[in-house]
Amino acid sequence: MDELLFQPTTIGAMAVRNRIAMAPLTRARASAEGVPSPLAIDYYRQRAEAGLIIAEATNISRQGRGYALTPGIYTDAQVEAWRRVTDAVHGAGGRMVLQLWHVGRFSHVSLQEGGAAPVAPSAIQAGEQTFLGTGFDRPSPPRALETDEIPGIIEDYVAAATRARAAGFDGVEVHSANCYLLDQFIRDSTNRRTDRYGGTVENRTRLTFEVCEAVAAAIGADRVGVRLSPITRSAGDTPFDSDPQGTYGYLAARLGTLRLAYLHCVEGQTRADNGAAHFDFQALRKAFGGAYIANNGYTRALALEAIAQGKADMVAFGQPFIANPDLVERLRRDAPLATAPREAFYGGGAKGYVDFPKLDGAPA
Repeated sequence: MDELLFQPTTIGAMAVRNRIAMAPLTRARASAEGVPSPLAIDYYRQRAEAGLIIAEATNISRQGRGYALTPGIYTDAQVEAWRRVTDAVHGAGGRMVLQLWHVGRFSHVSLQEGGAAPVAPSAIQAGEQTFLGTGFDRPSPPRALETDEIPGIIEDYVAAATRARAAGFDGVEVHSANCYLLDQFIRDSTNRRTDRYGGTVENRTRLTFEVCEAVAAAIGADRVGVRLSPITRSAGDTPFDSDPQGTYGYLAARLGTLRLAYLHCVEGQTRADNGAAHFDFQALRKAFGGAYIANNGYTRALALEAIAQGKADMVAFGQPFIANPDLVERLRRDAPLATAPREAFYGGGAKGYVDFPKLDGAPA
C-alpha cells in the first residue's frame, strides 16, 4: 500500500517515524578546525521529519580529513557542537546517526597534520579534485599504510563512534563506500597489498569487517549501520572492483554475521539514475539478512514501490533534502519539489542552507 512509506518502523535500536531517510550530504560549512557551524542546528532540525537523518560524512581523525570545512568528531569542541545539533533534532522528534569518514587517498598535504602525505591501502594517486577551501586541487600522492598502522585506524573509528554517542547521536554509519579509505581496501583496483589486507576477497574486505566489528562491540551492533557502493566510481576516477557482485556479496554476508542495524547501499553512480538494473542489490540485501536502506536516484514512485514490495526497509533521499526541508510532507502530498542551485551545495553561510521555505511558503 502506498502509505507504507510513511508508516513507522524500527531500524536496529532506533524507532523511526517513517521509512524515509535523509542521506548524508557534505555541505562544507564547518569551521577550519572541523567544528560544525551553529547553522547546522537549524539545518538538521528543519529536516527532522525524516524517519532517520544520516548526518554528513564526518572525519574520524585529522588524518581522515580530505576536504576543507568538513566536520570532525575527534575533538571536544566538535562533540560539543554536534551535541547541540542532536538535541535540536531529538527535540523535534527525529532520529540521527553520524557517518564515520576516512577519505584515504582523497586528501591533500595542506589538509594533513604537518603536511604529511595522505594514507591509502596502496600508493596510487587519485585523479579527482579535492576542495581546499579557496579552490580545488588534485589529491596529493598517498603512501601505503603499514600493516602495523591499521589497528590504529580501527581504534580511530571506535573512538569516533564513542564520541558520537557522547554527542547524542542515536548510532553511527560506517562509511565504506564512494571510493574512500575502506572502499579503497575492498576494490582490487585500488588495493595492491600483499599482506593480510590485500589479495583475496577475504583479505580485502577484512578492514571494513574489523572496523564494524570493533565499533559494534563499543556501542552495540544495533546502533551501527554500514554503507557500501559497489558500482560507484566517485566522480569517474576510481575503477570498479574486478568482480563487484562477488566481492560486495561476500562482504554483505560477512557483515550480516555481526547483526548490525542496517546495510545502506548507493545503488549506482552518485547523482545519476538508479543502477539496480545493472547490479543485483537485492542479493546483497539477502546476504546481509538485516534492515536495508536503498539509495540513489529514487523518485516518489520508486520509493513507494520499493517499500511496498519489501525490497527496502527505508529509502534514502539526498539532494532533494537540500531545497526541501519538508521533503517528507511533499512526498506524502505528491507535491512539486524545489531545486537548489548547485553553487549553494558546498561552502558559504545561511543562504542556500537554512533559508529554503516549506511547501506553504512559510520559513522552515
